[in-house]
Amino acid sequence: MRFHKYHALGNDYLVLNPADYPGWAAPTSPQIRAICHRNFGAGSDGILWGPLPSAKAKFGLRIFNPDGSEAEKSGNGLRIFSRYLFDQKLAGDAAFTIEVPGGVVESRVMDGGQRITVDMGRVTFQSDQIPVAGPVREVLNEKFQIKDREFTFCAAGIGNPHCVMVLPEISAALATTYGPDIEMHRNFPNRINVQFLKVLDRQNIQIEIWERGAGYTLASGSSSSAAAAVAHKLGLVDAKLTVHMPGGRIGIEIAPDFAIRMTGPTTRVAEGVLHAELFTTKI
Repeated sequence: MRFHKYHALGNDYLVLNPADYPGWAAPTSPQIRAICHRNFGAGSDGILWGPLPSAKAKFGLRIFNPDGSEAEKSGNGLRIFSRYLFDQKLAGDAAFTIEVPGGVVESRVMDGGQRITVDMGRVTFQSDQIPVAGPVREVLNEKFQIKDREFTFCAAGIGNPHCVMVLPEISAALATTYGPDIEMHRNFPNRINVQFLKVLDRQNIQIEIWERGAGYTLASGSSSSAAAAVAHKLGLVDAKLTVHMPGGRIGIEIAPDFAIRMTGPTTRVAEGVLHAELFTTKI
């Protein structure tokens, strides 16, 4: 059972090609938790299951979080999967399409795989599309109480849901303290990815991330896309900007209709074989 490990700014994924897993329709939740576990498994922020057949794109992909749940979309995951396809000579440097549950994206591999651009789709702020509970509306500058603190938040969807809070100062401690409760808040029926955002200037923002199903994360492509879109929607930044995260930087370009183009690096880490004994330990 072969795996390929990559990271995108410290956000690491294992690519599992279904062709290497005969008899598996997809990994089960217990198998995902075992594989992704940092101590008992190979260790990762998630699993990329593909390539799969697709009627809408050249390649299909499913994305699994380390808690066993499935993600609709992942910007870093899409860049990593694009790099894997390039490394395996399944794709070249011409643009190609990938279908995930959150929609179809277009990807381009550049600089021999060192830099990848993904057209992530259009960001929506509409509550029924994200989704956010309550009447249909744009979810901008609303308030909720989390533990001992009131936050002003905006919500955005880019095939997966995001909650963004603009603050004067942010930290990893802020994300780990409040992120779990925000992820599970009753406002968000499908749970939500959480970004704490600080505006540095018109071309730069900084974010700390609590990722749905994964926890505190060093970097996230979809989080960068959503946070940049919110900051631009609020008039705080220009349409072309850099998102700074603990793991590094991603470039974002925002079209007038809030379609997002994301550009960032990937790194090839390792490849190996999973042993069946891995699945004998209960996680």
